Amino acid sequence: MKEIQHRSDCPIAYSLDYLGDKWVLLILRDLIFTSKSSYGDFLNSNEKIATNILADRLKLLEANGFIKSSVSPEKKNKFIYNLTEKGIDLIPVIAELMIWGSKYDSYDVKDVVKKLGKDREGTIRQLREKLSARINSDVPSDE
Repeated sequence: MKEIQHRSDCPIAYSLDYLGDKWVLLILRDLIFTSKSSYGDFLNSNEKIATNILADRLKLLEANGFIKSSVSPEKKNKFIYNLTEKGIDLIPVIAELMIWGSKYDSYDVKDVVKKLGKDREGTIRQLREKLSARINSDVPSDE
């Protein structure tokens, strides 16, 4: 895992130190907007992340408090990843990136982007509540 070196006291630079990597953003996207929560789930995403990069980014996200891992109740050799409060606080950022990308890319707009377009605040609030409930229940999500 690469160690984060902060280059300045700028909040944008600080944010980009953690979020400036596309794989980090895609893992966060999957945790927020899909039921993906395991190494295998992330590995099977359309973007085809390499195993060594996935392992590194999961370690980075966990070491810096964005996610936490727990052992799957069904399979003791499987880890389940969930967002922490720090990770959940990124929902509006990831949502805005999705909205912006859907505006300028010609791919088929996903349902979540349509929901965000109709009721941005309400959709973000629902996502926060759902993901916060996972944290507070202290039960791993293995959907």
